[in-house]
Parts: sequence; structure tokens; C-alpha cells
Amino acid sequence: SMNKQALIQLLNTLTLDDKITMIHGASMFQTGAVTEKNVPAFTFDDGPMGPRKEYQRDDWIPIGGNDDATSYLPSNSALAATFNRKRALESGTILGREARGRGKDMILAPGINIHRSPLGGRNFEYMSEDPYLTAEIAVPFVEGIQQNDVSACVKHYALNNQETDRTGYNADVSERALWEIYLPAFRATVKKAHTMGMMGSYNRFHEEYLCHSQEMIDGILRQEWGFDGIYVSDWNAIKDTVKAGNCEIDIDMNVTDDFDNYKMAQPLKKAVLNGRVQEAELDKKVMHILHVMNELHMLDGKRQKGSYNDPSHPGKLLQTAEESMILLKNEKKLLPLNPEKLKKVVVIGDNADRTHAAGGGSAEIKALYEITPLMGIKMFLGGNCEVVYEPGYYACVTGNAWHDITAQNCMLPVNDSIFGPRQDRLVKKEEIAALNKSYEERAIAACKDADAVIYVGGLNHDFDVEDRDRSDYHLPYGQDALIKKLLSVRPDMIVTMVAGSPFSMTEWIDQTDTLLLSYYAGMETGRAFANLLFGEVSPSGKLPTTYPKELSDSPAHSIGQFGTSTDVSYAEDVYVGYRYFDTYQVKPQFAFGHGLSYAAFTYSDLQLTAHPQEITDQLQSPDALPALYTVKLAVSNDSDITAKESVQLYIAAKDSKVKRPVKELRGFDKKEIAAHAKAAYTFALTAEAFSYYDIEKHCYIAPAGTYEILLGSASDDIRLSRTVTLSADIMISRS
Repeated sequence: SMNKQALIQLLNTLTLDDKITMIHGASMFQTGAVTEKNVPAFTFDDGPMGPRKEYQRDDWIPIGGNDDATSYLPSNSALAATFNRKRALESGTILGREARGRGKDMILAPGINIHRSPLGGRNFEYMSEDPYLTAEIAVPFVEGIQQNDVSACVKHYALNNQETDRTGYNADVSERALWEIYLPAFRATVKKAHTMGMMGSYNRFHEEYLCHSQEMIDGILRQEWGFDGIYVSDWNAIKDTVKAGNCEIDIDMNVTDDFDNYKMAQPLKKAVLNGRVQEAELDKKVMHILHVMNELHMLDGKRQKGSYNDPSHPGKLLQTAEESMILLKNEKKLLPLNPEKLKKVVVIGDNADRTHAAGGGSAEIKALYEITPLMGIKMFLGGNCEVVYEPGYYACVTGNAWHDITAQNCMLPVNDSIFGPRQDRLVKKEEIAALNKSYEERAIAACKDADAVIYVGGLNHDFDVEDRDRSDYHLPYGQDALIKKLLSVRPDMIVTMVAGSPFSMTEWIDQTDTLLLSYYAGMETGRAFANLLFGEVSPSGKLPTTYPKELSDSPAHSIGQFGTSTDVSYAEDVYVGYRYFDTYQVKPQFAFGHGLSYAAFTYSDLQLTAHPQEITDQLQSPDALPALYTVKLAVSNDSDITAKESVQLYIAAKDSKVKRPVKELRGFDKKEIAAHAKAAYTFALTAEAFSYYDIEKHCYIAPAGTYEILLGSASDDIRLSRTVTLSADIMISRS
């Protein structure tokens, strides 16, 4: 690859027109090439769950071939639910390899915005309510992508925590919450994973659009964190030519086909010629692009070719899907089911036979295949067991992510192909009630003589979708009432849910003995489902986000604002997710980090080693902090099966002068433990683990005082603890 001097020489050969060509879209997903100077076009592609199908150059119309279907990866929330960095690295590697195999230069993933409200339409594309978990999963994911000569694109920087008025709202958030909750994962992807791409979000902060915010881009991202990769706009997020020209955003992408009229196309050329933007500003943009092209071997012809639909990919994605599914309840130990004893199984619920790959907005993909839960159950049980399927409720799914589902009529999807529902006839609203009644009656009748009844409900991509937040925290399609009726007939019904966001369970949860939850888990969803239900694998997923009982319990709704337009007050401050539920003693339906196993684990033998430090009051770099403590413990598997356990480490500040959350996640590790065996878990804690953000000093500080180190299986299931004391304040730089 070329050195910096050679890149500067290349830059010096470029004319103003060449530079303009390189910094805006010349098609829906590609910039212009400067062929006579050997500068190629730069190609982007969605998204987090696999490379998207191919579109025409100048329109959002699919080309429609049979050669652009790809592996369908578990969603980012599913990945976070694994609590497993190895799975994140592996998924990222697969995503990068497939994107490169499809000829892409930057894959628009991962999404790492914080889950602030359960109603967020794109929560499924993001990871967690917790900044530490988000960072720890995002870093290996980005590293995996970039092993393939493809750039990641971390999005959406920053504070894009709702879809309502997403192109205009101003996030009114404190400096402390910004640096404790909303920025740490972005920083980690820059400083630790060395992401080569980042996408600006649509919304505003401090009244400035995040695609021309000098504070957020030039100040924090470029100068403080040293990001030298490509900052690309979200499509149609640049609002002002001169502001964008004078700010270190590199590429202007949009959704329209008037490419020469993009803000950073001819309008920017005019602004340079009339002196409102210096050409030196364009040179910075072009250098970022050339630097990334060089890193990706786009200029020297020594580039990896990648591969998509490699036969090795599904097996790995199956393991991720299995590890992402969360056993929330199993009181009578009805799971795992014994397949030997089953002659008739009834499966109820629309999500049992619905595919999800083709929905959700820009995260949609054309999956090579997608195994539904129903298919997975049938594949597993084989021909000796009768499997009866009843939808139970009529899901008025439009098959169009951008369609308003409150429309008067909707299509009856007759069958699902990889292109979404085949729409055969209009169904009137009044017909839906009749359909629902007959579906319900058939489901109740079917389950009376079954050996097992499995319900598969939840949400789908008419609700978990870009550009629209959910309006209701309860399950759609009258599922609450249906589940209650079914449980009165079959109290032993296994309830399973597929959803990208929390939802209310209050109406039926107390009647429910068994509950299994899955985020959108990718192409192998159904096989993973069956492996867990029938005991081939023990569940090991943990909730990456709190499930509140009702929406009014959620801090974005009880204290802050959500879904309002213009100014959105993040008045809950740092009390997002479990930080709020713990501190304000609001009992959630299911706590952050919760997830059961078929095995039983005993935590023991907590050992703490202190590493004495020369503590100065000089600012220290967070990336060079030494360990203050090493924490070790043993976990034994007291059962007859192999199972995985994610141990979580939380820190509680006991005597802080500043109000702080009751506890915060500062470590986790997942290990597979054989039957009746023991595993050793080790954590290193630096000053960062004890720190909060000081708004007077504009840095993090680990103050002198007493702290408790808590180790557990969930945020509400702490098994071991130890108190430590820091003797002096430690100041940690935010850059």
C-alpha cells in the first residue's frame, strides 16, 4: 500500500472537479470514480444483517436477479444478547466477507445507538441500553468486518435514539449523559477497533445537524479521538452546503437521482469558487477517502476477494442464534421437551411461520434462506410426530416496511417467498375480526389433545422498522387476549416470542410457566429454536435491555420525553435502562442481564488481587490505564449437561459525593462449562471501571472512596461481592 507522501502526491494531481466527484453519490450506493487518476468509485451497502439486494443505479428499484441473496445474520440486538465477544467477532467476519464477496467497500454496520425507549423502531438494529455491553460487542464486530478489506460504518453518530421526526429533532441531553451513556461505544469503535467508517445521524444536537456539527465531528471525533476514516452522511442528512463544506464530513449520500445537485456536488463547487469554502477543506475530505481506499487495498490491486454464501457460514450463525435466545421463565422445568414422548405437537402463532429477513427498512436483506420456528420444529421432530400449525391470530402484515399499518385495508399474504408476502387480495378491516375469531377457535380446538403446545408470537418488521416508532407497548393483533385464552385451556403451553424490542407481558405473564425470547436471529432461527426447545443445547442468552412492566415505568417516558418532535428532553440523564430501575427501585418485568439455563451454576471462591499504583492527579489516557484489581472466581456446573454461563461484573459506588446509579456493568465473560465441571473466570479492573464523568473537569474521574465489586448471573441476581477502597482520585481523559 502507499505511504502518506504518495497519497499527498495523488491528492495534488486532483482537480477541483475530481475532488467534487469523490465526495458525493453518483448512484444510490456509490461515489464517482476519477478513472484517469486511477481513483475508483467507493461503494456502500446496507446493512447489519447482511449485504442488501442490488438496486438500480439511479432508483430504489431492485435489479431482481437470483444472484444477490446472502447469508442472513442475527440482528445486532441478538448479537448483544449472546454476551459473547467471540460470536461478535465471528459474525463481523462473516458480514465483512460477504460484503467484500458482493464487491462492497463499506458495509453500513454496526448500529450502536443506545436503547432509550422500548418503542424505538430501530432498536433491533442496535445492541443494548448499556454502553459497556454495546462497546464490548461492537469492537470485535467491527474488527471482524475489517479483516476482509472492507470498512465498517458505525452508526448513527450520535443520539439517534428515536425514529419519530428523526430528520429534525434536537436531542437535549446533558454533557454527563452524553459522555457516560451515548458516546463510550462510539469512542471504543474508533480507538480500539479502528473503524474506518462512521455515519452521521439525521437528528440535531446543540441545535446543529449531526452531519455538519463542528463540535461533534471536527472537535470530538476527529481531534479528540483521532478518527481519520470516512465520515459519511446518512442518506439525505446534509442540510447546508457551506456548513458541510467547512466541517470534516467526507461524503454526501442521498436518496434522489439528481446526483449533481447533492449539497456536496455542484453547490459545493460554487461555494468554493465564490470563497465561502476553502479548497483546503475539500482536501481534508479527499485525504480521508484516499486513506481508507489505501487501507482497503483499493489503490494497489492486492485486495481480498471475499465470498458470499460460503457453506461454512450457516453453522457459525446457528451457534450465534442459539446463544442469543433467552430463557426468561421455566418454573416447572417444562423445557426442554422430550422429543421421544411427543406424538402430536401443536404450534400456534403468526411468527411460527413468518420470515423476517425482507423487512425492517434499510436492514432488510434477500436471504439465501430463512428457517422459521415451525420449519425448525418439523425438521427436528421428523416424520414420527404430527405437527399441527394454527396461526391463532390474523397478522395484517403489509409486506411493506414504509406502509402505514393503520390503513383501512391490507393484503392477505398467501405465501412468503424471499421477496416478501405474495399479495393476493385486499382484506377489509371488518373481515379481519371474523378471520381472527375463526383462527382463534381453530387454535383452541387444536391444542386440546396435543402432547405439547408451542406458541410463537411477538412483533415483526411492521413494528420493528426504520422511520417509525411503535405507538403501543402491548403486543399487536390481540395477542394478549389470545394467550390468556390458550393458557386457560393449556396451562402448560410453552410461550415463545420473536421481537426486536421489549413489549408488555403484564396481562398473561403470571399465568405463564415457560417463556423463551428471541430477537431476529437470522437464517438459522428455526433450527436454533428447535435445538433449545428439545434440549440439544442449553439456552445461554441474557437480556441486553430491561423489559419494563409497562411503558410508564420506562425512564424515557416517566422522566424524559420520547417521540416528541423538535426538542426531545433526555431528562432521565444517566438513568437509562437498569441504571434507572435499580436506582429508583422500579421493578421491571425482567431485569437487564437476566437469562436462565437448563443447568444450575454455583459461584464460589472469589479472589481479589490489588495492584498498587503510583496515583498522580495528572490526566491519564483510558487506553493506557493499568489494572488496579484482578478479580477471579470459580463457577461450577452442577448438572448433567454442558452449558454456557455469562458472568456479569457490576461496580457499585458506595459513598459517592455525586449521585450515581446503584451499579453499572463493568465486565462480563461467557464460558462453556462441562457437566459437573468448574471454570475459572478472570476480570481486570482499571480506574475506568470506577469512574463517572465530571462536568466541571470535562473528564472522567474515579474518586477516592468505597466500592463494591458485584458478580452475578443477572443484574438482579448477584451471587458474590467484595468491597474495595480507592485511596485517591484518578482523572481519566475523555479523548
